[in-house]
Amino acid sequence: MAQHERPLSPFMHYRWQYTNTLSILHRLSGVFMSLGIALLVYWLSAAASGSAAYEQALRCLTSPLTRIAMFGWLLAFFYHLLNGIRHLGWDLGYGFERAVARKTGTLMFVTAIVLTVLTWLCISARITASVSGGLL
Repeated sequence: MAQHERPLSPFMHYRWQYTNTLSILHRLSGVFMSLGIALLVYWLSAAASGSAAYEQALRCLTSPLTRIAMFGWLLAFFYHLLNGIRHLGWDLGYGFERAVARKTGTLMFVTAIVLTVLTWLCISARITASVSGGLL
């Protein structure tokens, strides 16, 4: 009696695709944005608490570690926003073709980086001016 090969589980013959990466990054960016809201709440509560608390918050928010976290939060925001718009297009039935999905994924990722850098430059200029001079 001949033995037949047993079927493999899906993970045994599954290839990693760019859509997996974009999907995982979309979820991670949502989580990172949720965590980053704490910085925003801190800044707003310091602004509402008076000038001494606000100046202390500005010193904290201009530390190198906090600035890296804020840059990451901003990147997560733009990535999540643009990928959400891309998903809205899919909900309408557009962009499912492999070539179109790849192009929109690349465009979305590059645009998120460009918007992050441009916004970061504007924010950094404002924060630097407020620390060295007056308030925002």
